[in-house]
Amino acid sequence: MVTETDLALPGGRTLHVHDTGGPARLTVFWHHGTPNTGAPPAPLLPLAAELGIRFVSFDRPGYRTSTPVPGRTVGNAAGCVTAVADALGIDRFALMGHSGGGSHALAGAALLPERVIAVASLAAVAPFDAVGLDWFGGMAAASAGSLRAAAEGRAAKEKYEAAAEFDPGVFTAEDLAVLRGSWSWLDEVVRAALADGPGGLIDDDLAYVTPWGGDPARITAPVLLVHGERDRMIPATHSAWLAGRCPDAEYRLVPGEGHLSVLRHAADALTWLAAQGSRTSEATTGAR
Repeated sequence: MVTETDLALPGGRTLHVHDTGGPARLTVFWHHGTPNTGAPPAPLLPLAAELGIRFVSFDRPGYRTSTPVPGRTVGNAAGCVTAVADALGIDRFALMGHSGGGSHALAGAALLPERVIAVASLAAVAPFDAVGLDWFGGMAAASAGSLRAAAEGRAAKEKYEAAAEFDPGVFTAEDLAVLRGSWSWLDEVVRAALADGPGGLIDDDLAYVTPWGGDPARITAPVLLVHGERDRMIPATHSAWLAGRCPDAEYRLVPGEGHLSVLRHAADALTWLAAQGSRTSEATTGAR
C-alpha cells in the first residue's frame, strides 16, 4: 500500500510524498523520469516487498501539488530527499531512478555522501557540461530538439512545448512493447504528470541543460549504471561517461534495449541495491 501526503517545507512550500511504509531492511528513494509523477514503480513493488525494501519518493517541484521552484537544478533534489528522510526518521538510504530520475539520484549521492548507501540508475542523462561528451550525439531528432530548446532558455522551451507533438521515433519497437505490457504503468504516471500542464516537464528540461551542482566524481557510494544499447532518447554514451566519472561504478550496457525497455532490467538493479544494503549492514555490525 502506498500512502501520499503533502510535506510542509520552509517558506510555505509543499512536497507531495509517496511512501510504501516500513519497517524495512532498506529504504530506496525513487526518482522519477520526465514527465512522470513520483509514484513508486508499481511493477517493482512485489519484488520490493520480497526484498524488504521500502520505497519513498516525491513529485519534483512543479508537478501536481509540489510547489514549483524557479531555476531549480538537478542537485536541488538532494534537499528534497533530506527533507523527506528527516520527516520520516530515515537516516541512511539508497537512491534509484530512470532517465532524468537517474540523474537526480546521482546528483543526490554526490551531495549526500554520509547518507547514501548505493545508487542504481537506468538510462541517465549526463551533466550538460560533461567534458568530452557529445551531449546531443545519437539523440533522436525530437529528443534533441526538445533539449536544445531548453538550452535556449525558458521562453524558447515554453514555445517549443506549446507546439510539440509526440514523435514515436524516439522509441524503439522494444520500448513500445513494454509500454503495452510489463511497464504500461508508465502511461498512468505520464498522464498524471501532464494533467495540469507541462510546467514540471519544462522545469526538468531546463535543469538538465544547467550544471547539476553535484559532481558525480564526488560520489563515494557504489553506483550501478544500466543503459539500453539502442536508446534513442538519451544515448548510452551518457551512462558510459558517468561510469568513467563515478569513482565506484559498474556499467551495464544492455544489447537490444531502448530507453523504456531497459526497465525490464530494473528488477536486477533493485536486487543489486538490496545486496549493497546488506553489505553495508554487515560492515556496520561487524558481521562476517
